[in-house]
Order: sequence, then structure tokens, then C-alpha cells
Amino acid sequence: MTSLRKYSLAGGIFYLLTFVSIPTLGLYRGVRGPNWVTGPGPDTPVMVGVILEMIVAISGIGTAVALYPVLRRQGQARAVGFVAARTLEAATIYVGIVSLMSIVTLRQLGAGAGALPTAQGFAAQYQWTFFFAQSCIPAINGVLLGSLLYQSRLVPRWLPLLGLVGAALLGLWWIRSFVGFTVAVSPTAALAALPIAVWEFSLGVYLTFWGFKPSPITEGL
Repeated sequence: MTSLRKYSLAGGIFYLLTFVSIPTLGLYRGVRGPNWVTGPGPDTPVMVGVILEMIVAISGIGTAVALYPVLRRQGQARAVGFVAARTLEAATIYVGIVSLMSIVTLRQLGAGAGALPTAQGFAAQYQWTFFFAQSCIPAINGVLLGSLLYQSRLVPRWLPLLGLVGAALLGLWWIRSFVGFTVAVSPTAALAALPIAVWEFSLGVYLTFWGFKPSPITEGL
């Protein structure tokens, strides 16, 4: 296996691993509720969701680090920017899961009704970190990585085009949501995020099973 194939395989696998957090949509439903800290039930779903999000955060950095040796040959600044954006995204994911685990701690300590405002504050903090991380930074990633792959022709050109279009749609929705024109959690939000999700999953599959196409920038790898 050549170094080039190792980079693409690692990047593809890391991209596919970033989708393991999908179950958190259900796992976190309870802890985000207004009265969860005083109610009955297990804490296990939250802890499982936290572990999944930790995997996503680390895998997100892994995608950028694995692809960097190749991408820097096309554009050094954008390649570094992609690593930085992925690292920032991972950091904000960790801020979010710390917020949720703080609610779990309050519940385990039996803080009771007096902890409701604090728990609701932690839940709001998780929502905002999600909004500024997983709802925003993927658009930046799409522009940086999509432009690099489009110019280098390392993958079929429809793939980075999908990423660039998805980034534009997600960015537009995010701005409209931030200024209050749309609701952050809605069918419109899911629709806006769908193209960028399809782009990342398709890229992960392509890099895992096919790898990079021949390109002048890969000579010597």
C-alpha cells in the first residue's frame, strides 16, 4: 500500500466514523428536557451519547490530519485552515458534552428542584455549542476541503461540487437562523444540513474504497 493510499484510506475511515453520533438525536432527548435533572430514569443514554461524540470529535481532527500531507500540495494555507477548523469543531463538541455531563452530575448528587435553573442553563449551553460547532463549521470545512479537492481533481469533480453547494446552503441557513429568520431546530434545518452530510458521507465512502485519483500534486507520494 502506497503512502497516498494510506492517507486516503485513513481520511475515508475517519470521515465515516464522524457519523457514529447520529443516535445522539435520540439519546439526548431526555437530558435536554427542562425537568430531566429531577426526574427518574437511567443516565446511561447520555453517557453513551457522550462517548459517541468524543469519537466524532477525534475522528474530525483525524480527517484533516490524514489528508493534510496531500492537500498542502494544492494549497498550504487552506490545508492548515482545514486542520484548524476541524480542531475548533472538536473543541466545541467537547464543551457541549461537558455541559451535558454537568447536568448528569447534578442529577446524581440529588440536587433536586433547586438545580433546575442551572441544569437548564447547561442544556442551553449545549444547544448553543452545537449551533456554533456542528451547525456552522461544516460549512467552512466544505469550502476549504471542497475547493482543494476540486482544483486538484483528486476525486470526481461532482463530489467537491456537492460539498461547495452544501456549504453555501448550510451557511445561508445558519446566518438566517442566527439573526432570527428561521428556527434552529426544524425540518428546514435538517434539509439545509442534508447536502453537506451527503457530501461528507460520500467522500468517506469514496476515499475508503477507491482512494485518490492520479494527479500532478501527488507525484512522489
